[in-house]
Amino acid sequence: MIGYILRRIATSIVVLIGVSIFIFALLHAIYPSPAIDVLGSRANTAAIAAWDRQNGFDQPWFEQYLRYIGNVLRGNLGYSYKLNQSVSSLLGGVWARSAYLSGVSLVLSVVIAIPLGVYQAVRRNTVGDYTLTGLAFIVYAMPAFFLGLILIQVFALDLHWLGFEGSQSTSLLSIVGDLHDMTLPIATLTLLTIASYSRYMRSSAMDVLAQDYIKVSRAKGLPERLVLLRHLLRNACLPMVTLIGLSIPTLLAGNLITETLFNYRGLGLLFYDALGNVDYNVLLAYTLIGALLTIIGNLIADVALTVADPRIRLA
Repeated sequence: MIGYILRRIATSIVVLIGVSIFIFALLHAIYPSPAIDVLGSRANTAAIAAWDRQNGFDQPWFEQYLRYIGNVLRGNLGYSYKLNQSVSSLLGGVWARSAYLSGVSLVLSVVIAIPLGVYQAVRRNTVGDYTLTGLAFIVYAMPAFFLGLILIQVFALDLHWLGFEGSQSTSLLSIVGDLHDMTLPIATLTLLTIASYSRYMRSSAMDVLAQDYIKVSRAKGLPERLVLLRHLLRNACLPMVTLIGLSIPTLLAGNLITETLFNYRGLGLLFYDALGNVDYNVLLAYTLIGALLTIIGNLIADVALTVADPRIRLA
């Protein structure tokens, strides 16, 4: 197991390096220098060339990449000339807000989707199964912004039960306690994830129910509750382990839409503003974070699946 984990970590590092080179080269081709942002649109060619030379932007892109990666390894993600602030401080001020939004949504989705999927598998082809399947398809087909707008219209503008934007507090403790403003952003992400997870869980549970050991357990007279808990649940959840790991970067993308819609200051809204401002260093840092989360999610999924399923270790 230790050797397997070390090999997966080594592979992840190689993949991350390759992805970072590709991202840096792509963004550099689109936006080679922030000189105009710093000096202004009226700066002449000589002033721009002098600024590039002074800050190292006249060097080949791969040398710039090596210098950038060296700074990243020291915790320096660059400087936002648009916001006149270091990228590290910008990310440090909002990452916990996004982590809270994503984390709560993920936990709620798993807690709700697993029993829903099992119920649909056990009660398949019944009215309850058809109803839940229809609702899941409707929600899954909705873009995040459309579902969020519906929730805002119904629960914030019509019923006045909840706030129409996320918490504007700068304190994470205040945000956690602000259920009035945080319920709708969390609900938007959670409903979309439940619609996906429950379908996978239903399919997996139906496959497990068709296995011989389930039939033998029932034939021996084992109570249905024990059959579901001891034999069905753990085996049916194996695909969910992989799905949850692969969903980690997806939640970051979902945050982009949800945070923008609810004006919730997190990584997603920061990236959205950076797109409008063409803030090169913020865009680069956010993209690298997305790549890092994707690799970490895959690594967590592989390791967790190996721990949960002894047959993989045996193979």
